[in-house]
Amino acid sequence: MTATDQTASPTGRAPLRLALYQPDIPQNTGTMIRMAACLGVAVDIVEPAAFDVSDRHFRRSGMDYLERAAVIRHASFAAFERWRREAGHRLILAETDGPTRHLDLAFAPGDIVMLGRESAGVAPEVYAAADAVVHVPMLAGLRSLNVAIAGALVLGEALRQIGGFPGPLRADDHERQDQSG
Repeated sequence: MTATDQTASPTGRAPLRLALYQPDIPQNTGTMIRMAACLGVAVDIVEPAAFDVSDRHFRRSGMDYLERAAVIRHASFAAFERWRREAGHRLILAETDGPTRHLDLAFAPGDIVMLGRESAGVAPEVYAAADAVVHVPMLAGLRSLNVAIAGALVLGEALRQIGGFPGPLRADDHERQDQSG
């Protein structure tokens, strides 16, 4: 993993960032970093994590994508929050009890989508610091989605809204745009 803010964006800035708050399952963390590398989304890991980043499960799930990801590790939420405010990023927290559906929020370039610990979510000060708190709508009576799945849904919607998916449009993408316009 790198300690620099590398991006795949032609503007030199990732269209979005994904923040993982004190992750506690290495396989989920590796999966989310792999997803972020493929989508050109930078990753912030807010320590402490419940595992060492050299953990074999973490490395296996991230595969060779870990070396291609733009990852910054922050020693604490306070350190992350100072960095975020200084950089001018908006913090969008994804939580099961968020008042706004992720589909109803207007995402903007530079937003940071934060996901909480699989076991406990985020601390109250993290919730309070968020500029918006969203949830992924799902059937009543079910507790939650896997954090990597929830992250993929929220990031996918955010990237769709801001036109932030990497790469050129394919021919069939143009056809769909022509039919909808």
